[in-house]
Formats: sequence, C-alpha cells, structure tokens
Amino acid sequence: MFSKCMNSFRYFEGYVKRIMNMDTSNIIGKQSIIEGQAEIRVSSEKVFYNPVQEFNRDLSIAVLSVFINDYRKEKAFKKCEKLKSEGIDFEDSHDIPVTILEALSATGLRSIRYAKEVSNVTKIIANDLSEQAVETIKDNIVYNSVDNVIETSHDDACMLMYKHKHHSKRFTAIDLDPYGCPSIFLDSAVQSVQDGGLLLVTATDMAVLAGNSPETCYVKYGAISLKTKCCHEMALRILLQSIEHHANRYSRFIEPILSISADFYIRVFVKIYSGAFHCKKTTSKLSMVYQCVGCDNLTLQPLGAFKPNPTEKNPDQVKSFLPSVPPVGEFCVHCNQRHHLGGPIWSAPIHNVDFVSRVLNHVEENSHKFGTAKRIQGILSMVQEELQDTPLYYILDKLFGRVHLETMPMLRMRSAILNAGYQVSFSHAAKLSIKTNAPAHIIWDIIRTWEKTHPVKASKLESDATAKYILSQDIKNTVDLTERTDANPSSRRNGALRFQFNPTRYWGPGSRASINVGEEKMSKAVKNQNKKSKKQEKREHSPRSEDDGARKKQYVVEESVD
Repeated sequence: MFSKCMNSFRYFEGYVKRIMNMDTSNIIGKQSIIEGQAEIRVSSEKVFYNPVQEFNRDLSIAVLSVFINDYRKEKAFKKCEKLKSEGIDFEDSHDIPVTILEALSATGLRSIRYAKEVSNVTKIIANDLSEQAVETIKDNIVYNSVDNVIETSHDDACMLMYKHKHHSKRFTAIDLDPYGCPSIFLDSAVQSVQDGGLLLVTATDMAVLAGNSPETCYVKYGAISLKTKCCHEMALRILLQSIEHHANRYSRFIEPILSISADFYIRVFVKIYSGAFHCKKTTSKLSMVYQCVGCDNLTLQPLGAFKPNPTEKNPDQVKSFLPSVPPVGEFCVHCNQRHHLGGPIWSAPIHNVDFVSRVLNHVEENSHKFGTAKRIQGILSMVQEELQDTPLYYILDKLFGRVHLETMPMLRMRSAILNAGYQVSFSHAAKLSIKTNAPAHIIWDIIRTWEKTHPVKASKLESDATAKYILSQDIKNTVDLTERTDANPSSRRNGALRFQFNPTRYWGPGSRASINVGEEKMSKAVKNQNKKSKKQEKREHSPRSEDDGARKKQYVVEESVD
C-alpha cells in the first residue's frame, strides 16, 4: 500500500515538473482580436497586426462582394455564349470558380474575413514568408472554422504568383497590402490574375510618393513625384501608372474602379485585362506634369493622343499622334516663375462611378456588417461627386495664403467657379480641396476680385515679389461672387462622415512586423513622435566655483584699467 502511494506521489511530482517545464508561449501572451465576423488570436511576438487598417479591410470586403457578383455574371455570360455556339445550353453561374490570394497575410485576419463575409468564394490562399506568421494563420483558420475555404502557403509572394502565371491557375483577385512600397510585387501580380480579375494594392510609403524624395520615387515607381498641395491624389496616379507600366509588358492593361487616399496610405482597386491593341492607348492615359515653383500651378502634358481618321469601311476609326510640347513657356504666365517637371502620372479617370454607386448601396444595405460603415459611406459619396475627367486639385487656404490674403469661404469660392460657367467638386483626398475644370487664370481672377474688398498689407507684398506680380495682373474675366445653393454638395449637406480625426494616440502605420495592440503597442511610434520638432537641449557647462568667478571679475577690472 505504501509503495503504491509512493509511486503515485512520484508520478504526480513528475507530472507537475513537466507542466512547469512546458513551453507556455502558446497559452500566455495570446490576445484575442475581434473584427467583423472574425476573431483571431495573436501572441506578443513579431506578427504584424494594425487595428487602424480596419477601414481598409471593410472597404476591400465591400468592393470584393460587388466585384465577385459582377465577375461571375460576366464569366457565365461569356461561357453561355460560347457553349450556345456549340449547341450546348448553359445558364448557371455557380460553376464559375472564384479564388483569392492574399500574398502577405501576417495574422490571416483579412483572409478569414474574406472567407466569412464575402459570398461565393471557392478558395483563398493565405501566404506569408514568415514561418511563425504561417503557424499563426493556421491556428486562426482552425479557430474560425474556415479551413475548408482557406489554404495556407509558406512561400515568397513573388514566387508564389509566378507559379500561377498560366491562365488555368490564375487568381480571380490578388490582394497586396505590404509594409511600404508594393512595386516589387507588381510584375508577378499582373501576370497571375485572371482576365477581368481584380488587383487590390496598398502603398504606405507616402513620403516618397508625396514628393519628399523624387529620385527614390522614380526608382520605385518609374515616375518623378512633386511636392505639391495635391500630393495625395498625385500619389494615387503615380501608383496607377506604375501598375499599368508593369501590365503593358505582358500585353495587359488596367481599368481603375476605385482609388482611395485615406489616413497614412493609398489603396487602389483595378481590373486587369488582356489586349495588345488596347495597350497602345496607354500613352493617351499618361501625362507629364509641369509645376510652377511660384504659384504651384500644375499643367499636364499627355504623352500621346488620338484623333479621328474615318474611312469608308470604318467611319469611327481613330489614329494616334504625338502632341506638341511644351504646354508652358519658360516662365509661368501667372507669376513669372519657372517650372519643375514631374511624372508620368495616370491622367485618365481613377474611379468607375457606376461601380462605386453599387458598392455604396451594398454598404448601406449591410451597414451592420462593417465597423467603419459611416466612414465608407462618406468617402464613397465624395468619390461619386468628384469630377472624373479633371486630374488633381487646388487647396483653398494655400491659394489665398500664397498671396497673403484672408481665405475666402469655401461656398463662395465654389459659387464663383460655377457662376463663371465651369464645374467644381471636392476631392476625397483633402478637406479644403477644389477640383475644377476652370483654367488657372479664372481662379486667379476670382482671387484678385476678392482682394479688392479684402486688401493685403503693402508690407507683405514688398517682401514677396511673386505675390505682388500675381495681384498686379488685370482682371480679364467677369467674376460673380454670389453664393449658390448648388455650390454645397449633397455629401456636405447630409453631414456624411467625410474626414475623421485620428482615432487613437500615436496613430499611424505602425512598426514593421510587430503587434500593435496591448500594453506595449506602438512603442517605436511613441519614441519617434515629433522627433524633428523637438529642440535639442544644449549641453550645460560645469558649474563655476567662486574662485573662478572672482578671478574672471578681477581680470576684467585689470583689463579695463590698462
């Protein structure tokens, strides 16, 4: 009896030791994150998750939901037409497979949300180069019971996409959401997406795209960025031309359906099509940008254009030609300053308004499914109102600040443009934006008219030759500053959430490959807050003794006597 008790005690003691020596990293330090219909568990180790990107993921789910419905109908129609020509009936779109690749998955949250919240998805591949991240993805897939839809992959993202170049292996949609620049993934991505498929691309290196480093932008995106007030839309157009450039190499081209600048990043949704003939139209969709260094006026120079060339057989035939250059003189006609040259940028429309309307309707009908539904509705409402054929925009306070004037109210400025017979809209990318097809001289005439009743101080003009030159020009057009009711867009009248404040402290893109939740979140971001504006404290000298002070005083007295 005693021996049995001793054996039981030794067994229990050994069991306790094994428990104490177990690796509890999978139990301790796990944090649960709920977003949408997904719940993931991540450890405090180097697995990337950024809660700020919830808007990005919500918008992507809404876009994919509408796109997949369109894609299946389009493919089913083409398949039906093909089979009917062969005498076979086909009316079912359920046989159209839909595969999605998330090339850089990290925690797998985005893939899990796609599997749970996007209908009619056949398969999703969640890939990551980090072995630890892939293990986290596997755990989260099982935890969310979506292992029948999601397949994990531990591979280099580019190599994985290159393996799916063949048309039978291509993906319906590819999501690229890297930390920083996406350009290294674009060559493989444009080859491995289906004809008519969707490419979702994020870029967070906004400093490069916004003109802080033009030479780096050229290396990464093949375009010179300019430090201009409309830098956020210009960043979108630089990214779009880069995707188009990669696609053209393989006789493919893009159709942007939605392009968003939000928070600290840009996000574009583009369809990819094949067709060598359509690739020849690319030059008419790209432009160089002349930026005046004085008044910041922007002038676009298309790389190519088309003109009518009718024939008897084809009266609608067109012919390409090279436009004459340059569109500006040596000096700006508005301020007499020189120009910088940037680009090329995508100068064709960056949204498909019909598609955006359907996405907006989908979000309004399913607002309970999206945590950021109000913001999505606000931004898409603004996108609908944007002038589609007018690239770039002005910033109201910067225009008047350039000539040291009190800023005109936005509604009065918009009314003046409408009264002059031109169109005007906001841009979703900037709160005080003025997107208009009015030529620059109309804008400056409006500003000069405002200056008549709100004169600038003479001292400010004397120290600023450029402002003095602009205001000294004659007003050549009739300007009517009477306010109009239609100058206030519906999104503004309805109080849509168009621009929001930062939701948390130290809010931003986060650190590379680290978790941004919990007690220690954003420690690196906290450290770098306002690092450039902090004043460097001067090193204090050692305190002087009383004898040193007396000697210095005596020396000064003796020197004065001599």
